[in-house]
Amino acid sequence: MITVFTTFRLPKPITREEARRIFLSTAPKYQGVPGLVRKVYVLSPEGNTAGGIYLWNSRAEADAMYTESWKAFVREKYGTEPSLTYFDSPVVVDNLTHEILSDE
Repeated sequence: MITVFTTFRLPKPITREEARRIFLSTAPKYQGVPGLVRKVYVLSPEGNTAGGIYLWNSRAEADAMYTESWKAFVREKYGTEPSLTYFDSPVVVDNLTHEILSDE
């Protein structure tokens, strides 16, 4: 599995409620995406950095998401360039399903 942290520094800070409205408007875009296990939206306490934490089944499926059109969508929505950081996730503890997941 792969975890990707996306972050983008906002041109001006937003409130938690503004972020919530924006995030809810984009959330349906991520439902049913092949290989995407979970997405968590994040906002810094100061409201000047937003992003997402994505858990993917594979790097190939993650790469299929982060195309130039996805980056253009982020630039248009938030007015800034996204930054992506990839991490290998060999073990995931899921307390909702009471499972320990491993991609071995």
